[in-house]
Amino acid sequence: MDDRFDEIVDAETNRDPDLAVIEAGSRTLRTQSGAPQGDQVPARPADPEVDKALRAVEQELLGRWPETKLDPSLVRMEALLDVLGEPHKAYPSIHITGTNGKTSTARMIETLLGAFHLRTGRYTSPHVQSITERISLDGVPISAERFIETFEDIKPYVEMTDASQEHRLSFFEALTGMAYAAFADAPVDVAVVEVGMGGSWDATNVIESSVAVVTPISLDHTDRLGNTPGEIAVEKSGIIKQDATVILAQQPVDAAQVMLKKAVEANATVAREGMEFGVTTREIAVGGQQLTLRGLGGEYEEIFLPLYGAHQAHNAAVALAAVEAFFGIGAHQAGALDIETVRKAFASVTSPGRLEVVRRSPTVVLDAAHNPAGAAVTAAGITEAFNFSRLIGVVGASGDKDVRGLLEAFEPIFAEIVVTQNSTPRAMNADDLAAIAVEVFGDERVVVEPRLDDALEAAITLAEEEDEYAGAGVLVTGSVITVGEARLLLGRG
Repeated sequence: MDDRFDEIVDAETNRDPDLAVIEAGSRTLRTQSGAPQGDQVPARPADPEVDKALRAVEQELLGRWPETKLDPSLVRMEALLDVLGEPHKAYPSIHITGTNGKTSTARMIETLLGAFHLRTGRYTSPHVQSITERISLDGVPISAERFIETFEDIKPYVEMTDASQEHRLSFFEALTGMAYAAFADAPVDVAVVEVGMGGSWDATNVIESSVAVVTPISLDHTDRLGNTPGEIAVEKSGIIKQDATVILAQQPVDAAQVMLKKAVEANATVAREGMEFGVTTREIAVGGQQLTLRGLGGEYEEIFLPLYGAHQAHNAAVALAAVEAFFGIGAHQAGALDIETVRKAFASVTSPGRLEVVRRSPTVVLDAAHNPAGAAVTAAGITEAFNFSRLIGVVGASGDKDVRGLLEAFEPIFAEIVVTQNSTPRAMNADDLAAIAVEVFGDERVVVEPRLDDALEAAITLAEEEDEYAGAGVLVTGSVITVGEARLLLGRG
C-alpha cells in the first residue's frame, strides 16, 4: 500500500481540547474598543456543565485517532451511514475540494444559497476556535448543546460500526457522520460539504453531489497526496461523480489535465474559471473590493465583497458558478440569478481568520495561511489592501508543513518576524522554527517567543517602534490553530 494513503490525521484538528482555550495563566492582551467586531466565532459555552460535556465529547472524538495505519477505504463510513438510515441521501449537496480557499468558498456558497431561501447545512474543517464551527445550519454553527445531542444520538451506531469493522471509526469519520445526521434531522435543503483531505478516500466522499467544486490545487500534504499538483489532483478528482457539473478554479496545467480527464470519464460537465466564468473587473474598495463577475448565466455587476485579496475575488467567482450550476443555470436553464439577491448575499459574506482585522492602532490582521501557496496569496492580499509602513509577522506553524516555503513567501513583506508556537502537540517547536527563520530572514530580523501571548505583545511593541504607530501592522499566520488562539487572546472568542 502506498504510504501516502495512510489514515489521514488532520494537522489542524489533532489538538488537546484543554489547551485549545489557552492556558488559564495566559494574560489577556490589550484590546482597542473601537476595533471592528468581525464575524463571531462561537466560544466555549457559558454554562459550566455544557462546557464540561462538550469537552468530554471532544476528548472522546479525538481519542478515536487510530494508532495503526489504515488502508484507504470508505467501508467504515458506508457502514455507519447504513445503520443511521443513510442520512446523507436525504438532501442534495455541493462537494468542495482543492488545496486553498475551500472554507471561504464554502461560506460564500452557503450565503448565496441562503439568500435564495434554501436551508443550508455546511460541513468544513478545521475549526478556528470551537469544534462546533464544523457543522453549521443556515450559516450559524450548531450550539454546543446540539453538538452534544447529535453525538449522543449517533454514538450507539458508531459503537455498533466499530464492533463490525477491523478498525474503529476515526475522529473525522465519526464527525462526518454527525454532520450528515444533523443535516437530515434539521432538515436542510442542501448541504455544502468540504473535504477533509484529498477526495477519493475522504470520509465525506460517500455523498453523490451534483456539483463538484475544485479550488486551486497546490502542494500540501505531499506525504499523503503526491509530490506534484497533477499527482494531488488524482486523489482530489475522486469527488467528481457521474453526470455531475464540475466548477474548476484556475489550476496548474497538470492538475487541470487530470480533472478534465476524470470529468470525461464521468460524463461530467466542466465549467472552467477564465473560460466559462470568472472575474471580469476588480477594484479595491473601503472594507473589501468591488467586483464584476461573469457567471454561467451572464455578468453580475457592482458586487461588493467585504473580504481582502484577489484570491477572495476568485473564490467568489467559483462560488457564484457553483450556485448557478446547482440551480441548473448554464446547462438546463438560461438566464442569470437575481442580481440584487446576489449583491446582498456577497455583501454579507464573512470568513474568520482570512485576512481578518481584529484590532486597530496598531492594526492586527489574522490569516490562516499554512502552506507556501496560501502564504503567497496572503502576502499579495495584505500588500494590496493595507498601506503598512512596517509589518511585523507572528508565525506559528505545524511541524509537518513546508515551513521554509511559507517563510520565504512572507519574507518580502515582513520587517521582522516573531516566531512562536501554538498549544497543539503537532506545533513546530519555536526554536526549530526560529532556526529556519534565521536562514530566511537573517538573525537580526527574528525574535523568538514560545508563548503566543508573549509573541503578540512583542509584535505589537515592534510595530509601534520608530514613530510609525499609525502605519504599523501585525500579521498573525502560519496555522489555523495559531490564528484561532490569537483570536481568543485578542478578545474575539
